[in-house]
Amino acid sequence: MTNHENHRDFATRIVGRLRQEGFQAYWAGGCVRDLILGREPADYDVATDARPEQVMAIFGRRTIPVGVSFGVVRVRDSREGGEVEVATFRSDGAYVDGRHPESVVFSSPEQDAERRDFTINGMFSDPFSGEIIDYVGGRADLDARVLRAIGDPWARFREDKLRLLRAIRFAARFRLAIDPATHSALVTMANQIHVVAAERIAQELRRMLVHESRSEAMNRMLECGLVAHVLPPLLPMKGVFQGKPIQPEGDLWDHVLLVLDLLPREPSFPLAFAALLHDVGKPRTMATHKGRISFHNHELVGRRIADDLCRRLKLSNTERERVCWLVEFHQYLGDAKRLREAKLKRMLSMPGIDDLLALHRADALASFGESPQVDYCRYYIEAQPSGPINPAPLVTGHDLVRYGLSPGSHFSTILEQIREAQLDRLINSKREALEWLDEHLASFKVEKP
Repeated sequence: MTNHENHRDFATRIVGRLRQEGFQAYWAGGCVRDLILGREPADYDVATDARPEQVMAIFGRRTIPVGVSFGVVRVRDSREGGEVEVATFRSDGAYVDGRHPESVVFSSPEQDAERRDFTINGMFSDPFSGEIIDYVGGRADLDARVLRAIGDPWARFREDKLRLLRAIRFAARFRLAIDPATHSALVTMANQIHVVAAERIAQELRRMLVHESRSEAMNRMLECGLVAHVLPPLLPMKGVFQGKPIQPEGDLWDHVLLVLDLLPREPSFPLAFAALLHDVGKPRTMATHKGRISFHNHELVGRRIADDLCRRLKLSNTERERVCWLVEFHQYLGDAKRLREAKLKRMLSMPGIDDLLALHRADALASFGESPQVDYCRYYIEAQPSGPINPAPLVTGHDLVRYGLSPGSHFSTILEQIREAQLDRLINSKREALEWLDEHLASFKVEKP
């Protein structure tokens, strides 16, 4: 069985066991939506009238009480089926903090459905009979390709402002029109997204940007006013034109959307976020001279903007550094054929080179319709003689001491120059490296003692 099949089987067994104990139990939420759409669910959730303590008594040590006060328990599988979240049917009290209800009351399936965010996420399914239990009209909305809040959209968004972003993600991912009342509340309340913790906003952006609907999601965010409050540095790109031949049609924003579309099907989040931000420095650096438009150093300005935005979203240091590196060097490979071999090798051996090649390719295709430099880089990597593209240094500081030099700050300069010669394939062994040093020692203004 595949992992998906294992997970589905485990979720089915949980429902069966709960029913054996006399409780109601169904699959619930997003997994039901995905199954109706013919998609493989990423997760299966179970809803039941069993109380948390009853769920823990039934499944014993395999349970994790992650949110008992809200009726949520996770059950682990011993057969590689992962974990399934089991939640008790409930009604929610007031959302005082804009995320969690102040109180919950365990209730019925119908009341549980009515507390959820959107109709497409409010259905239940019987895994044995295949019956869909739908109290909120989710099936009809899926058939009509409509995203609609359950009940009063203003109330649903007030309960948890993150739902503003979730609405965009679902509408883009499933190609849904947003119901007028839901859309009106979304646009009006977009300026309240700032109350949501940065980490939660970042997680929604991750989910949007790694999915193939990423450009649609970003464009809907712009149209609904969310870009202004979540990603404000992107706004100035709207209405900035680069001119032919770089950008025959559309403005910078259109170019960015096209770059997003040209990324690999499942890009890493740093790659997708860097693609979104790669030209963010252009509006601040735009200049016109004799009718020609230029954006000198836009990649450096863009790096600073990207760094600030990553910090505001509280991305991990690893993600932030990768995003900033990609933004700064997104044009670097445009001169790949003219780079010294040492510089090209250093760049092609960087940990994020696959992301950089993918970004440069998407940018080049969006601008010129071709990416010859990326093709050259990939050919260069594949055509290398046996051995790593970035081999171990031929000499170390210990070798310089044995050579007869006294340690000092000049060591780093000497080692760097020897390394450059090695990567340029001017020298290929330690003996050749020391012979090279004999010839160039005077240029470092040091002498053997």
